Amino acid sequence: MRTQVIKPRIREILSRELPPELLEKLPKHWVRIGDVLLLPLRPELEPYKRRIAEVYAQVLGVKTVLRKGHIRGETRKPDFELLYGNDTITVHIENGVKYKLDVARIMFSPANVKERVRMAEVAKPGELVVDMFAGIGHLSLPMAVHKRARVIVIEKDPYTFRFLVENIWLNGVQDLVTPYNMDNRNFPAENIADRVLMGYVVRTHEFIPKALSIAKDEAIIHYHNTVPERLMPEEPFRTFRKVAGELGYEVEKLNELVIKRYAPGVWHVVVDVKVYKS
Repeated sequence: MRTQVIKPRIREILSRELPPELLEKLPKHWVRIGDVLLLPLRPELEPYKRRIAEVYAQVLGVKTVLRKGHIRGETRKPDFELLYGNDTITVHIENGVKYKLDVARIMFSPANVKERVRMAEVAKPGELVVDMFAGIGHLSLPMAVHKRARVIVIEKDPYTFRFLVENIWLNGVQDLVTPYNMDNRNFPAENIADRVLMGYVVRTHEFIPKALSIAKDEAIIHYHNTVPERLMPEEPFRTFRKVAGELGYEVEKLNELVIKRYAPGVWHVVVDVKVYKS
């Protein structure tokens, strides 16, 4: 979330209703996904939260406001509080790609926009990409939309999968993208992918053997994980190289980027790795 300037109209309206000392605690940061707003609120504003949300919605022109919370569980579910409105399904358009999602129930990070744009740039027409943690198509839809890459998208959560399928048709790439609603560890194909996306965090290292089995010789794997700052810059590539070596593969680090801060002292990092299987 970038720092915003509180709209004068927001301050003007709420100055009539909030104690003066609370005006300075109004949120200066927010995230807009389509026409849904994620708004962080300090505890001191709790008694006024619904009115504050209503004013932000009216001034910023959104239909729904959620109180920003946490992302939890294996399938990265948001834990947000509904403050205003009742429709949390929206279409977010970014870099020419349409993402339909339920913001209250599906994780989507605007802070990852540079990586989504980069994926559209690195993809090659006609190559076969396997997205192991597809979500609603965050990383892989740009590849199909902008570069006409062929993509296999794997998403475990049935609710998220519904939006993934809808987004494939919404973007007109149904001839390029094949969806699977399954745990990627059960995906049967091996040695097929020119490129593998591992857009997951915290436990991504557990899926390295599966990614390697899906990849062809000289494939590129985009390996995401969360890394404590004290272990950088050796991690996360050190772990990837160790697991690959134990399975008899050589790997080469092509690129490494910091995506964003994940928690205090912990960073979300992506490493582009080339795999040599023969």
